[in-house]
Amino acid sequence: MFLENYRFEKDDYFICTDKTLLDFEVIHGYLKRSYWSENIPLEIVKNAAKHSVTFGIYTFENVQVGYCRVVTDQSSFAYLADVFVLEQHRGLGLSKFLMECIMGIPEFINLRTWLLATNDAHGLYRQFGFDAPKFPEKIMQISRPDLYKNMGE
Repeated sequence: MFLENYRFEKDDYFICTDKTLLDFEVIHGYLKRSYWSENIPLEIVKNAAKHSVTFGIYTFENVQVGYCRVVTDQSSFAYLADVFVLEQHRGLGLSKFLMECIMGIPEFINLRTWLLATNDAHGLYRQFGFDAPKFPEKIMQISRPDLYKNMGE
């Protein structure tokens, strides 16, 4: 668990790790329509946030416009998940700002391994050192992409 909440400001937005600010209507509303977690139940979204380091992107009126979470042991490994910026706030550099904030967190600086999955943001993540696996033959996974499709709301 993080010992402190981090807050970073840029232009008309701030990014914060304070979970009390999370707007689960916004988060769930986006994730249940996303390609990676279609129809995900609200309780799973809340539980995933509870057990992750969360980053919310907000206007100064505390309106949430983006989100991501990091699943980590804070020693050697982290998985970046559920990254999004609402469409009407894209094109303002918020995704890059989010990644700058995440990668600069003291608890994360010396992590040996980071993983993420993306269909379309490779260019963003490459700016922060992400690349295709060096040894894909050594990586295995269990993938159930349709798991939530029949779970309902």
